[in-house]
This record gives sequence, C-alpha cells and structure tokens, in this order.
Amino acid sequence: MGDVVIVNYSAGNIFSVQTACRRLGYESVISDSPGVITGAAKVIIPGVGSSGSAMESLESAGLTCLIPRLNQPVLGICLGMQLMYSRLDESDDTGLKIFDGRVSLFPPSELPVPHMGWNRIFNLKGPLFSGIDEGEWFYFVHSYMAPAEEDTIALCNYGGPFTAAAARDNFFGCQFHPEKSGEAGQRVIKNFLEI
Repeated sequence: MGDVVIVNYSAGNIFSVQTACRRLGYESVISDSPGVITGAAKVIIPGVGSSGSAMESLESAGLTCLIPRLNQPVLGICLGMQLMYSRLDESDDTGLKIFDGRVSLFPPSELPVPHMGWNRIFNLKGPLFSGIDEGEWFYFVHSYMAPAEEDTIALCNYGGPFTAAAARDNFFGCQFHPEKSGEAGQRVIKNFLEI
C-alpha cells in the first residue's frame, strides 16, 4: 500500500487538506487515477462545490464504481461525505450509496443557510473521535445535510439534529471541515490517518 491519496475532482479544498496532512507528517498525492487510488494506504475525498458537477467528475474518471469497492480507510469531507449517501437532492442525483439516506437542503427556519461557522458536535462514537471531547467545536460550511441515521457517529444541531459524521466499515465522513477546525480538526485527521 502506498501514500495518502486525495481524490482530485476539482473540489475547492484539496490543497488545504494536503497541507493539514503535511502538518501531521504525512505526505499525500492528489490524483484521479483509479490505479493510484486503489493502491493508496488511505483515501480522502475532499469537498467544496456542487454535488452534480462532483458526481460528473467522479464518473468521468471512472471512480463512481471504484470508490464504494475500496477496502482501505476512506474519509469524505463536507461534500465528499455527502457524495457517499444514496440520494443527493441538490442535483437530484444518485450518490455513491455507501451510506443510506438522502442529503437534502436544510428545512426552512429562521436560521440562515448555508450553515456557516463554528458549531458543537455531540454523541461522538468510534476511532475518528478518539481523544476528542463531547461538545467540541468544529467549522461547518454547507447548505445540504444528512439526517441522523444508523451510520451517524456524531451529531450537530442547527435548527434540529443532523449528521456531523458518519461511518460504515472502512468508510468515514465528516460534514464539518477538519482541516479548518484547529487542533480538534487536526486530531480527527490524525485519528483517520492512524486507523
């Protein structure tokens, strides 16, 4: 198994994720090559952008069928996590079907959308949150959210609870941006890279 590979599908936060890995002493490769991704020790799917164009980019690179079959640890960040769900309302599209559920726009409320800024997460489960306290603050920027369901390993509350992180088998997802979340975010990335 080789390096940490950050999947290149024109997402906006690729280089900040790469910098966060480097700060922890891990070199990473940015690639959309199925061979490089298959041979990686760890795979990170970053995410800033729209689900429709993201799925088109993954499809054109031959990754929509490949990613769900990966056996090594895979981390989706923000849009990268949303793409792991079965249904994507933003683009009326099918996702990668790793996690069950539908990613939909925040329901109407008095709170502004996108949900942008620091918020606490709770009900933390699993190795991704080793050494992280309940109620820790993380940085979010998103208009679409996944409901709490069986794969949820952390919740956030913004007009109601939603999935802040999810996991199934070797797949993990964070709706927040760990690469922008200070020491706690660095710990999440470190935990993932040490799985």
